[in-house]
Amino acid sequence: MAKWRYTRGLHDLGGGLWAWLQPDGGWGWSNAGLVTSDGEALLVDTLMGVNLTREMLAAMARATPAAREIGRLVNTHSNIDHTLGNQLLARAEIIAARETAEEIAKTNPAELADAALWESRGEAGHFFLETMGRAFDFTGVTVTAPNRTFEHELTVEVGAKTVRLTNLGPAHTEADTIVYVPADKTVFTGDLLFNEGHPIVWNGPIANWIAACDHIVGLDVETVVPGHGAITDKRAVANLKGYFEFVMAESKRRLDAGMGWEEAANDIALDGFRGWGESERICANVRAAYRDLGADLRGGGGAGGVFGAMQRYRLAHAH
Repeated sequence: MAKWRYTRGLHDLGGGLWAWLQPDGGWGWSNAGLVTSDGEALLVDTLMGVNLTREMLAAMARATPAAREIGRLVNTHSNIDHTLGNQLLARAEIIAARETAEEIAKTNPAELADAALWESRGEAGHFFLETMGRAFDFTGVTVTAPNRTFEHELTVEVGAKTVRLTNLGPAHTEADTIVYVPADKTVFTGDLLFNEGHPIVWNGPIANWIAACDHIVGLDVETVVPGHGAITDKRAVANLKGYFEFVMAESKRRLDAGMGWEEAANDIALDGFRGWGESERICANVRAAYRDLGADLRGGGGAGGVFGAMQRYRLAHAH
């Protein structure tokens, strides 16, 4: 039986640390964390919208007095399912890697909420609406970017606890920060770990993500809180490294055989990763692998082209 139950809501990790989980961990259903000590609190990420974040903060405040006035927020990366509730912490010190802060500042909540606009974008727009657009409330969002940035590493004190922030990106996004609490042997990985869900490479290179997995495995940690999925340990990080090694090897075989990246993604048998969620992300990951292997991706359509390819994959594989 797993040590941690994968249920929605707040989970006490012990030592003043908490995790907020949102099964099933698919598109937009992210996790967050809380570090408390001596009446001080640091929040790790907000959620996909104001209402979801407000519910989480209320549960945290009921669980521990330290969460009634959270003094710091760390955004592990810029994706909207980890940042759209930032405005509820507007009085706090909001910390992120510099590249993350720059991307958060570019967020356009009005566009996110415009269903007609997404409908007009064809397959890519339909993919967004089906996976995220109709499931979440994007109204009432005021973009609130971090007000403190760092480059590679930053150490902060939360009461008596030392918390180490390390930017291991670019990998998933343009910058990807882990939040490590050495005294409690706990790390909050952000989206450097999708536990039993296919990851997605927006930026890369994949070699950086593999190196990030090695870094996390090398830490003295027993509890790993992923950006999506159940609370786990370092074995899940090792599994993710294996996934990327698999994707790189299978992509190279097909690139050498003359296949295009989308054809290759549909051709790859997912083998031991077949039970992982969001298998359509193999399209984005193979495209990233092709780029890393030196393939000419001109005309690949960027993020919109990847969204369209993932929509076609979902339809072809009966999602």
